[in-house]
Amino acid sequence: MNTKHRDKSLSRRNLLQLGTGLIGAGVALGVASNLVKAEVATAQYITDPEEALQALLDGNDRFVGRKRRYGHQSYSRLQEVAKGQKPFASILGCADSRVPSEIVFDQGLGDLFVCRIAGNVATSEEIGSLEYGSLVLGSKVIMVLGHERCGAVSATLKGEEVPGQIGSLLQAIKPAVEKSKEQTGDKLENACKANVLVQIENLKSSPLLSELINSNKLKIVGGYYDLDSGKVSLVG
Repeated sequence: MNTKHRDKSLSRRNLLQLGTGLIGAGVALGVASNLVKAEVATAQYITDPEEALQALLDGNDRFVGRKRRYGHQSYSRLQEVAKGQKPFASILGCADSRVPSEIVFDQGLGDLFVCRIAGNVATSEEIGSLEYGSLVLGSKVIMVLGHERCGAVSATLKGEEVPGQIGSLLQAIKPAVEKSKEQTGDKLENACKANVLVQIENLKSSPLLSELINSNKLKIVGGYYDLDSGKVSLVG
């Protein structure tokens, strides 16, 4: 990246410093709206969090029912979003190769702001990315999307030693395992769903996201993806 381009870029650190200061001053949302003006309004014209959530669920229904529209996947759409983005929804999903958000929600280019990480855990980097997606790009809903038979959650349940940096992911999932251990039924499914709820709470600890929620500009929800059927059900 050359110096000229780097100077024009809004770094994640600058964004977070800006947002934290603005929250204290009570003017975060007003300045955020000015930042959004730099982005071309290229996504679906959705301005309400409930409407955004329904658009996700409707898209998943089309996927499950084999009635996908394949919307916003044309070459003209590619050219349109090249000018700027304004996704209507954000997804914090697992890196699992079987759960591609744009496909399972029947969306296209510029519709979703997607963060994927094993175990769909809300690390500081993921939270910062989603703050950007909501505060600057204008995403109206964040869905934490867990899924059936998640390998990261399963490994956490087993409690075995793991190599490399994998252990940092399992550490982030352990609170969910603890919360779900007294529940009846399938232990892995219970832990996967509990992990979704734990990560939602981690996201809500962000002052930026909380301010947007309190101003009815954002909704954070949990979803659970069935690998066998493709169905997403709400959690919590």
